[in-house]
Amino acid sequence: METFSRLTSMLLQALETREPTVDLLESFVDHWKSITNYYIETTDECCPVKQTEIPWHLRQMLDILVYEDKQQGVEEVGPCLEYLLQHKLLETLCTLGKAQYPPGMSQQVFLFFSKFLSEIQKPLLHLASVYRPVQKLIRLCAFPGSQTEKEEAQFLLAICSTIKQDPHALRYVLELPCSDQSQHRKQNYNHKTEAASSSSQSVSPTSALDPASSSDQSEVIASNNGQSDRSICSRGRPADGAGLLVSLLQLTSSQRASVSLKAYECLLLLSGLQAASSEFLSELCELLSGRLAERYFLLPVESLEPGDVQRWTHTSWSSQFSRSTTDHNTQLPGSEHVTSFFCWFDFLDHLMTEAPQVLAVKLAQCVRGSWMLAALQPQLLHTSEQEVLIATAMLCAAIRLVHSDALLDQLVHFLFGRHTQPKDAHTQTLTHVLLQRCDHISDQISMASLCLVEELLRKPHRDILDTLVLSYLETRSYLSPPPAALEDRQAESAKPGDDSE
Repeated sequence: METFSRLTSMLLQALETREPTVDLLESFVDHWKSITNYYIETTDECCPVKQTEIPWHLRQMLDILVYEDKQQGVEEVGPCLEYLLQHKLLETLCTLGKAQYPPGMSQQVFLFFSKFLSEIQKPLLHLASVYRPVQKLIRLCAFPGSQTEKEEAQFLLAICSTIKQDPHALRYVLELPCSDQSQHRKQNYNHKTEAASSSSQSVSPTSALDPASSSDQSEVIASNNGQSDRSICSRGRPADGAGLLVSLLQLTSSQRASVSLKAYECLLLLSGLQAASSEFLSELCELLSGRLAERYFLLPVESLEPGDVQRWTHTSWSSQFSRSTTDHNTQLPGSEHVTSFFCWFDFLDHLMTEAPQVLAVKLAQCVRGSWMLAALQPQLLHTSEQEVLIATAMLCAAIRLVHSDALLDQLVHFLFGRHTQPKDAHTQTLTHVLLQRCDHISDQISMASLCLVEELLRKPHRDILDTLVLSYLETRSYLSPPPAALEDRQAESAKPGDDSE
């Protein structure tokens, strides 16, 4: 009996025995040290990163962070995340990605940051050790000939999704403007033409990753940060959040449909923010409207057929990402540039329809300034018949295709002014010219002008009715002036009646 009791006790003890729990922090630190040891011990600087164990160690670190995040409360910081923040591991990874050592390291860094921002549920973008490396990675995005466009687009989408969930995080992604470059913000999107190698000057990865002293590592990173920031100001890099917007604008023109689509989605996410600063909204509107004017100036005016442009069918901005969509406009001469313009026009129209009213009105005003006044008006008043026909046809198609109330309001304001405001010289001149061209010596210009008036009358807008209809009814100016002889007879027949009274 005693033997049976001992056996039972041993079985119970065995059942109660648990496997020793894995120390997550120790495992996390081991993976990081394995990465740093690679830079200390390796002698082959040409070996691609995919042929090393660095990607695997980064995935393991990320899995540990995600698992720890799920086990902790929203306001609690686990030991692994605390280690990552205190030792500025993101700064170090950013330095390695910028140095492209080993070759292809930037791709792994973009992937790590994308998953880190999207899978960690805690708000982290307000922390300096997070938003500073994020800012630096944004500056590395969308350079010409980049081999990491897919990862860059995913990284920017992760940032915009995080900002959409927490709009207050936007100000931590914005960069302070360089005082001597702030006046050139509109031209900042051209900075991508510089060689990407000019921005990859950094300290030795081996010295930056020496695990013996975290303070030395921080000093190296800080030094590198200072050099990077100074070089950015000296080269006229975009400021005040324009870095994020410029990168997205560049990626919308990517040849890879998946990359371009993610960039469009990011712009839609940013345009839907309710708590965005006025400076950011101004930068966003100026860049978006500037891109529309840029595409308009690329139109081959001499080779376009005004009738084809005037009858241009609706070109949805999302149709360029659908293989099943058939575009009947592609067979027309110069259709590539016209399609590009109307795709961006439709995107802005869609954005203004979905965006908050403040942004919609501001963007429509920017479109009026950068496209209608700067590009369209000079062509409408040009002496060349082809210029006039193409400009009138483009305006006619734009009015027919527009859906946004804010953009339609600015189109009408551009042509006729507002009924509540006195008309300036520009408005009077443009309105007079367009109406006079309905009876022009050139039949083509007359038909194009009449089609423009017809499209305007189809739009439910008060200023259109006031200018084209009600003003003529109120003054009875639709009547032809009577001949002089008839006026004399009417005056004579009216005299006896006046005397009898």
